[in-house]
Amino acid sequence: MPVEFLTDEQAAGYAAFRGAPSRTELERFFFLDDADRELIEGKRRAHNRLGFAVQLTTARYLGVFQDDPVDVPAEVVDYLAEQLDIADVSVLKAYGERENTRLEHVRELRRVLEYREFAGAEAELRVWVDARAWTTGEGPKALFDAAVGWLRERRVLLPGVTTLTRLVASVREAANQRLWDTLYGLLNTGQRAVLDSLLSVPPGARVSELDRLRRGPVRVSGPQMKWSLERAEEIADLGIGVLDVAGIPPRRLAELSRYGVDGKATLLKRHGDSRRLATLLATAVYLTSRAVDDALDLLEVLIATKLLARAERETVKEKIKTLPRVERAGAKLATAFQVVFETTSEQVDTDTGEISPPSVESFQAMWERIEAVVPRSELAAAIAALFELTPPLDSDADEAWRAMLVTRFGTVRPFLKLLVKVVDFDATPEGEAVLDALKSLPELMGRKKVGPAEIDTGLLTGSWRRLVLSAPHLEPGAVDWKAYTFCVLEQVHRMLRSKQVFAKNSSKWGDLRAKLLSGEAWEQAKPTVLASLGLPAGAGEHLAARAALLDGMYREVAGRVPDNAQIVFGDDGRLHFAALEPEPEPASLLDLRAAVNAMLPRVDLPEVLLEVFSWTGADQEFTSVTGGEARLKDLHVTIAALLVAHGCNVGYTPVISGVDALKYGRLSHVDQTYLRLATYRAANATLIQAQASIGLASAWGGGLVASVDGMRFVVPVPSVYARPNPKYFGRRGGATWLNMINDQAAGLGGKVVAGTPRDSLYVLDVLYDRDGGKRPEMIVTDTASYSDIVFGLLTLAGFAYAPQLADLPDQKMWRVDRAADYGAFQDAARGRVDLARIERHWEDILRIIGSIHTGAVRAYDVIRMLSREGRPTPLGDAIAHYGRIAKTLHILRLADEPAYRRQIKVQANLQEGRHALARKIFHGRAGQLYQRYQEGMEDQIGALGLVLNALVLFNTRYMDAAVTRLRTEGFDVRDRDVARLSPFVRSHVNMLGRYSFQLPELPDGLRPLRDPDEADQG
Repeated sequence: MPVEFLTDEQAAGYAAFRGAPSRTELERFFFLDDADRELIEGKRRAHNRLGFAVQLTTARYLGVFQDDPVDVPAEVVDYLAEQLDIADVSVLKAYGERENTRLEHVRELRRVLEYREFAGAEAELRVWVDARAWTTGEGPKALFDAAVGWLRERRVLLPGVTTLTRLVASVREAANQRLWDTLYGLLNTGQRAVLDSLLSVPPGARVSELDRLRRGPVRVSGPQMKWSLERAEEIADLGIGVLDVAGIPPRRLAELSRYGVDGKATLLKRHGDSRRLATLLATAVYLTSRAVDDALDLLEVLIATKLLARAERETVKEKIKTLPRVERAGAKLATAFQVVFETTSEQVDTDTGEISPPSVESFQAMWERIEAVVPRSELAAAIAALFELTPPLDSDADEAWRAMLVTRFGTVRPFLKLLVKVVDFDATPEGEAVLDALKSLPELMGRKKVGPAEIDTGLLTGSWRRLVLSAPHLEPGAVDWKAYTFCVLEQVHRMLRSKQVFAKNSSKWGDLRAKLLSGEAWEQAKPTVLASLGLPAGAGEHLAARAALLDGMYREVAGRVPDNAQIVFGDDGRLHFAALEPEPEPASLLDLRAAVNAMLPRVDLPEVLLEVFSWTGADQEFTSVTGGEARLKDLHVTIAALLVAHGCNVGYTPVISGVDALKYGRLSHVDQTYLRLATYRAANATLIQAQASIGLASAWGGGLVASVDGMRFVVPVPSVYARPNPKYFGRRGGATWLNMINDQAAGLGGKVVAGTPRDSLYVLDVLYDRDGGKRPEMIVTDTASYSDIVFGLLTLAGFAYAPQLADLPDQKMWRVDRAADYGAFQDAARGRVDLARIERHWEDILRIIGSIHTGAVRAYDVIRMLSREGRPTPLGDAIAHYGRIAKTLHILRLADEPAYRRQIKVQANLQEGRHALARKIFHGRAGQLYQRYQEGMEDQIGALGLVLNALVLFNTRYMDAAVTRLRTEGFDVRDRDVARLSPFVRSHVNMLGRYSFQLPELPDGLRPLRDPDEADQG
């Protein structure tokens, strides 16, 4: 059984210092509280007190008592000596001279602090590791690190590294085997045979049945929709989706299914029965709902883009074509009517006021005047043309494109019957009528005559009533069932998006209400959720406090308005901001920036990755999808090559070479087996942690401010997961990478979404699904992320939401007290927050945010559910009212604190800088994303995000070293200038052409810095 999952460096660093602890670690592990000081003060001499403190805190940090207590980083000794008022830290040397003193102190610390030997806790640790391995499926390195943390927290002295690695490996292997055996045991003989048949290649076929079934739809068309539903039906007919797998941790099931979806059929065949069939079972369960997800994804985009949007576009084109005829006909009618008006009306002399009778006395005379300018035949033709080309007076604006839509019935005919048969639809009470109509459509198709009694006429809103009941070609007593079909589909489309119609056999399009915490589950989770978010069970006092805060803020800011040159109130009372002047760049900053950038070593991008791997061990997070240990030499080199291939969008060719680690077969195998979204995220968490430990990053920020913004990618290949937007994608479809970056320049995670949806729908999901780093407290976004409901949800979740408000004068400010006098804000504060409405819905509001906080539902789905047809539901309106308090507080801060506005602007600029660097990295194939499926998009963008963070970490560490050297050399280094350095510099990094994968010896851990005074010869 392999246990060598630690590198030599990691094994050597076990239970030992690996460089100096970060400031955060010093404050957490080496801070001396009152109990610590009481123990230490009993020691007589300074060296004994300092040595005892070192032993105490080192055991707390490392989990062991060191044989040489003096062998600790100087930063630790300095930090402890400062707390103990010991000026001369060199006295620590005397502590190591008497061995008995050290041993006595160890015995005392073991007794007083109740440290235990590993043997006494081994059984308990095995149970804990087993539970974690069973539920999470983490790799051995992650489990090993977690076990070390568990032992430290419980004051168990760490065993030898081999002992702990063997324990973790054996327990993890047993948990995996139990998982496979449990799933295997759910299958009967017939089901096992069905699953094994998926790995076979039918005669005449080129791929296995599993390969065929796991490929989703690509093109957006009616025939592809039919194929997608047939695929979903075929997978459901396997009969695997009905098995009860509720006893399996969802994360483990997802992990197995990902292996089944991504792994080669030939590789799956090699495994034993239990593991092979367990993997196939998990894959079949996943594909059963995923196939329905794919079909409904395709239906949504098909209706939105190929039917509704195309009908509107074609209608506009037709109107443009007919415009000259309409103009000519209208001009003739206008000319004729002008004659009628002039000849039949009394004439008034404007000078004298004298009134004359009409100029003609008979109808015939009027017509003679008209025909003198417009012949009667031309007038009749003009009237006929207008009746032909313009809608009736009682029609609505949608009638033209809806009539055009009816002509495209051939697009939906192939799949309508299958849609109702394959997808197990259900609905909320509001959607039941539409769902019943959808289910009745197959009975109407193809019939010569359908009567009004056979359809739900209550659904015929607007112009649909005329098109369905009164179309010119209809026989008396008949309806146009094709028009009725599109009337129903239009409403089904809208209600699917708002979750009023849902699919019970779908994950993505399922019933959101069923996923919300409720009943006993909510009652159990509620105390923890409320404590975590700092929310009360009752709304009364909480809302009163929020109202008082808003009232006080209004009065404070209003009192400072006379001295505030940054704001202006218009004649209508609306608030306007003066432009925020750019912060000047002093000569000292320009000199520092130039000197630091000139000192950065020149490298190839792969060398950056290899060096960062050597610092952080992030490459160890790329574990095999098979669950086995890596048995490939120089795996880190292959991973670096693949990150360049995907992150730079250049493919394999530029990174292939004759060495084994860079041959095509090796690259392809590692790509399929080790690189996936989960391993990208795990590696990224390591990089985020390393970035936070660098002093320069701390100068930039504390990691508690973050921004979320979108980066657009054209997707030039057919894909259901791309959407049109001419502004960003031209004539192609595209996708958006919504990514989050903190104020230390570390990318915390992201999400790929189709097209260019409003960021506000996804901000909370990105925040809750970050890869690592501190939980941000303040969230900066652009205006596209703003809505009152989002303000409410983010505030409830404990975030300070700080969107940029480009349309500030149009923003309504809100108050609670109508009678309050807020001075200059009196007219701007024209909205009223209804606290009673919030209080009525408080329990449901808590349940909504609790469900998001615990991961039971996606915030995206919740926000869609809270708004219907552009209007909030009663619950959504209550959350919006809660959000308006936070929104108004935000506007008041913007008005009152220029530094707050600048902080938001700085963070937004930081995000723009990262996107600019991302564009330079992702330079291949014109920066376009050639991935058809969402998983492929997420994986490739995951590679880009990881390369970005690695380069930022590389730059930050070398810039930190450069600043340190410049300070020692007497350079004018000012803290405020250091805080304005950017880690997004790139001129020293080669990202083009063929690359070097040779990492030089780094005896001091870093390359030598370049001399900033030497002329750049590169």
